[in-house]
Amino acid sequence: MLNHIVIMGRLTRDPELRTTQSGVSVASFAVAVDRDYVGRDSGERQTDFVDCVAWRQTGEFVSKYFHKGSMIVVSGRLQSRKWQDRDGNNRTSWEVNADNVYFGESRASANNGGGNYSRDAGGYAQNNGYAQNNYSNSYSNSGNYGSYDGGHQQSAPAPSAFAELDDGDGELPF
Repeated sequence: MLNHIVIMGRLTRDPELRTTQSGVSVASFAVAVDRDYVGRDSGERQTDFVDCVAWRQTGEFVSKYFHKGSMIVVSGRLQSRKWQDRDGNNRTSWEVNADNVYFGESRASANNGGGNYSRDAGGYAQNNGYAQNNYSNSYSNSGNYGSYDGGHQQSAPAPSAFAELDDGDGELPF
């Protein structure tokens, strides 16, 4: 069985970072996600508001580098939570438990649109934190591919990294 979800949208509010009694960090936030199609009645795109939760280093990363209006990509699993309201009615809430969180726009785009996050020793992406300093590769709209490696940006090889073969005797090497 597979439970994997990826959403991309803008934060509807600043992430709320809390700490459990055992000292584990947890951030909760909501993402506004536009649907791919336009509604027939209104002629406008409809938007879904998805609650998300991020634990440990991922939660700290979200609370430090994202704010209301930031474009965010969340990869994780969908889970339900059952609870009772004040009147004793049984309720069910659905939320995304974030395993990986990525910036959805370049820093320059965010700054032009009012964003103000920085990349000081944070990298472009944050994994679930089970292996510290093991950040996954991600794509920034500025066209830079990279991964976090102790604060040093790594670049992908240049497109011309292939060596041209000489004709030699005309036989193929395989």
